[in-house]
Amino acid sequence: MTLPLFAPHDDPGPDFAELLRRTGLAPTPPATPLTAGPPVADGVPHGTTCVAVRYADGVLLAGDRRATSGNLISHRAIEKVFPADRHSGVAIAGAAGPAVEMVRLFQLQLEHYEKVEGVTLSLEGKANQLSQMVRSNLPAAMQGLVVVPIFAGYDLRRDTGRLFEYDVTGGRYEERDHAATGSGSLHAGTVVKIRFREGLTRDEVIDLAVEALFEAADEDSATGGPDPIRGIYPVVATITADGYERVTDEELAARTAALLERRGAERPLPSPPEGEVSS
Repeated sequence: MTLPLFAPHDDPGPDFAELLRRTGLAPTPPATPLTAGPPVADGVPHGTTCVAVRYADGVLLAGDRRATSGNLISHRAIEKVFPADRHSGVAIAGAAGPAVEMVRLFQLQLEHYEKVEGVTLSLEGKANQLSQMVRSNLPAAMQGLVVVPIFAGYDLRRDTGRLFEYDVTGGRYEERDHAATGSGSLHAGTVVKIRFREGLTRDEVIDLAVEALFEAADEDSATGGPDPIRGIYPVVATITADGYERVTDEELAARTAALLERRGAERPLPSPPEGEVSS
C-alpha cells in the first residue's frame, strides 16, 4: 500500500477525519438522520412504567400493562412484574423481548445457585447478578434494545424490604424508599415521592401504586391505565418475610373503582349556566 503524499499547502495535519476525506476513505453518512433513533428498534415492543415502594412489612412492585411500538399499542396486557425467587422480584422497562428473556435467565441462575450451594444467594448478591446481566446487554442497548429493570426483595438478614435501580450500563443503585423506571417514571415517581411516608400499611401502599400508575397513564401515552371494560389492571406484587405475593385483579378493580370515585368527588362536573337546563 502506498502512503498518500500531500503538498505543504494541502497537508491535512493531525486531523485524521480530514485525512480519510482527502483519500476517499471516509464512511458513507447514514441514510436516516441521527435523531430518528436506531433502526434496529423500529417495531420492537417496549414496556413501561414500573414503580417500587418500601412499606412497613416489606416492599411493593407494580407495573402497567401496555407495550408500544412507536405510536402503536402492541399489547394491552403485557406483564412487567415477575418473581425472581421466593423473596425477590423484578420489574422491567424497555425492549420487551430482551427484558423477559433476561428475567427468565435471572430466575434460572438464582434457582441453580440455591440447588448447587444449598442456600439462597443474599439479596445483595442477587442485585449484583442482575447488574452484570444488564451490563452484558449494553451492545444491544446501543442499538436501541434497552432494558432497565427495578429489583426489589425482602432481606431476611436485615429483616427489611430493599430496592435497587439500574442504568443501561449495569450501574446498580440502592434506593431507600421508592424507585421508578420507564417513560412514565417522572409522573409516577412524583406521585410516590409526594405521598410516601414511613410505615405505610399494605392497603395504603397498594393504593399509592395504583394512583401513581394512573397519573402516569394520564400524562404518558406509552403507559396504560386501568381498563375495566377488558378487565385489565396493573400487575402489583408485595414481597414480605412470607414471600412474593401477587395482588389479585379483583382487589385491584375495587381499589381502582375507589380511586375513580374519589377523583369524581374531588372534581365535580361544572354546573350549567343559570337559566340553562342540563340534559
